Amino acid sequence: MKEKRAFPTKKSKPISQRDLLDSEIQNLKSQYDELSSKDVASIKRFSEFPLSKKTLKGLNDAKFMEPTEIQRLSIGPALQGRDVLGAAITGSGKTLAFLIPVLEHLYMAKWSRTDGVAAIIISPTRELAYQIFETLKKVGKHHDFSAGLIIGGKNLKFERSRMDQCNILICTPGRLLQHMDENPLFNASTMEVLVLDEADRCLDMGFEQTLNAIIENFPPDRQTLLFSATQTSSVKDLARLNLKNPVYVGQPQAKQEGQSVVPKVVPDLLQQNYVVVALEDKITMLWSFIKNHLKQKIIVFLSSCKQVKYIFEIFCKLRPGTSLLALYGTLHQDRRIAIYNDFVKKSNVVLFATDIASRGLDFPSVNWVVQLDCPEDVTQYIHRAGRSARNKTRGESLLVLLPSEEEGMIEELGKKSISVRKILIDPKKLFSPRAKIEAYLAQNPELKASAQRAFVAYIKSVFLMKNKKVFNVMSLDFDAYAKSLGLVVTPRVRFLDRYLKKQSKTNKGGTQSDSDTDDEEKSTNVSKPSNDILFKAPESDSDSDDDDFIKIKRANHDIKGDNQHPVNGNDDDEEDLPPPVLRKKDKLITKAALAKKALKKNLKVNEKVKFDEEGHEIVDPRKQLQSELAKEYESKLGEMGGIDIEMAKQLLQEEDKFDKQRFRSLVKQKHKKLKEKLKKKDEEQQGSETDEDEGVDYDDGGDESDNSVDLSWLPDPSKVYKNKDDDESDVHDESPTEQTNVSRKHRHNSDPSEDAEESDEDFAEPVKKKSNVTSKLTLDDAEIIAAQLLANS
Repeated sequence: MKEKRAFPTKKSKPISQRDLLDSEIQNLKSQYDELSSKDVASIKRFSEFPLSKKTLKGLNDAKFMEPTEIQRLSIGPALQGRDVLGAAITGSGKTLAFLIPVLEHLYMAKWSRTDGVAAIIISPTRELAYQIFETLKKVGKHHDFSAGLIIGGKNLKFERSRMDQCNILICTPGRLLQHMDENPLFNASTMEVLVLDEADRCLDMGFEQTLNAIIENFPPDRQTLLFSATQTSSVKDLARLNLKNPVYVGQPQAKQEGQSVVPKVVPDLLQQNYVVVALEDKITMLWSFIKNHLKQKIIVFLSSCKQVKYIFEIFCKLRPGTSLLALYGTLHQDRRIAIYNDFVKKSNVVLFATDIASRGLDFPSVNWVVQLDCPEDVTQYIHRAGRSARNKTRGESLLVLLPSEEEGMIEELGKKSISVRKILIDPKKLFSPRAKIEAYLAQNPELKASAQRAFVAYIKSVFLMKNKKVFNVMSLDFDAYAKSLGLVVTPRVRFLDRYLKKQSKTNKGGTQSDSDTDDEEKSTNVSKPSNDILFKAPESDSDSDDDDFIKIKRANHDIKGDNQHPVNGNDDDEEDLPPPVLRKKDKLITKAALAKKALKKNLKVNEKVKFDEEGHEIVDPRKQLQSELAKEYESKLGEMGGIDIEMAKQLLQEEDKFDKQRFRSLVKQKHKKLKEKLKKKDEEQQGSETDEDEGVDYDDGGDESDNSVDLSWLPDPSKVYKNKDDDESDVHDESPTEQTNVSRKHRHNSDPSEDAEESDEDFAEPVKKKSNVTSKLTLDDAEIIAAQLLANS
């Protein structure tokens, strides 16, 4: 077969990745211009948007297929580079509405890690920032951009070293400003996109100064995206952010067109209820509600961290039969994130939380939101209730109001066209845990202190509320509320006592200073608290305070040329009074201050110096260098002005020799002292033994007061027990008890030859032998020996 030869053709160049990227970017940019004229309502899937393949793949992997209404309306203008103000109901998907444009902006600009920060996303709470960061990791995992979570409670040094490598920063305002002030690696001049999530909270009075300082560091030519469920439309706020022809998405332009249309801010599937409960019955109502909803997911909102902490602790003691969690601001950040993740995973759980959990957090399938304490305003109510009925699911909200709060709060909600249905509580389903709570508080002092702090924190939160039509601290029954928390004695609310005392003084001062009747009527009509009796001090204390307030504590002085005389006539007493001396309060002297003074005076603390009789200082040889090499080293050190390491090594070796000699001498002295001590001890023991022997043999009279027994009248034992056979026969004739005692005392005489040798030795040294035998005898032994001798005779 003939081989077929192919004709040579020109090789086509392979298309590089850069060319593919450029062509994709050009294609997407051309579609951006068509997006404005395209009907947004016709878009049903994310794939219909002009998005990059990496973004679409990330959305598919995260199972985000169909865009929500806020996403359809805002993604188009944001891709075109326009400023957007987006407002939508809670749980409508605002996070993706700004994350997708951020990813596409960086992709179209071919942003890399070395180009610095391109987008900054600011959220008011740490949990919300963490949630945005987790969503960004899912959607943008196929992109090559780097993102960083910058929030309080994390390692500041770690963040500082990585800030310059991040392209997208998700942060809270406080930590971002801290890096701007302290971190030289952080440079915001390259930023092109600014996103404010929960923008109305970021722009309010709480973050005003911080956000103004942050915006000053941003370049003016940038794209700004604002998203919130309750969006701001203040001209002042928009001017601060330097917005240019912003697009209003998801809210009517009522202020511009003069219309009075109120946007929908609450999900349609959220059933809103409220119940009126007395302050002392709140704990009972909450406990009964949890016991009747054990298989549901519940969030309970309270007004302060101390309340959340106490309610969580006491309910854990009571054991309702379901999982309990607590989320509040004073917890460590790692613990807060762990609680957030735990609540997201569980299906039957109760979360006690402050308002840090009310904004932006996407908790899936929450059945009930219980607002145990009345929210500050309607905006706060909307964000709390929005934790339920998210992503087109059903949910219920329960607002707990006091009788004094009902009228004002319902009126405020009506202004925003929010209708809340009133429900009644079935008294048969109420279970009061007050007796158990009191018992636990009596056993645990720490729990009692926590209850007292929760009591004061609630009173303070009500006192600081701005809307006085709804919140009236003087209408609260303090004693009943304290008992409902398990406290026998009502804690003292000091800040309220001071406020009432100050108010009463100003009222008294106003009535005394004004002489006209009209002014007097005005001063007497000043609004006074209706429950003054609760906070009045004892009469004696109040009288003394009033007297001290009116009295002028000073001495009268005689002025030359003044003819006035004192009224009381006590001239001598008043002249003797010394003039008052104004003194500054003495500052507390700390240990650090004393140490600084000692350093300034060059004092050497705890240093002992010895002197001889002539007054010369005695130098301790242990603290001085003794070798001849040391003198050479010191002179050389002064000449060179540095350290000679080799010479220093030699010097150490020489000094070690002297140290070893000194150590040997110390050991010898120690051994010598020990030998002398042992020798002295042996001499004392021998002396005591000879004294005892002399007392037994020669002291006939004997002192009756001595504890030793006088056995001088007994015969010599060596003569009595000379022959062993005689001893054994005598012992056999005795009783068993006598046999055992005698054998115990003479068990060493088992061999007759040994007895003979010992008897000879006894005769040679009678004193020593007697001491060996008689010194060990007791009174019972002596009686037995005497009985034996009488029987033999």
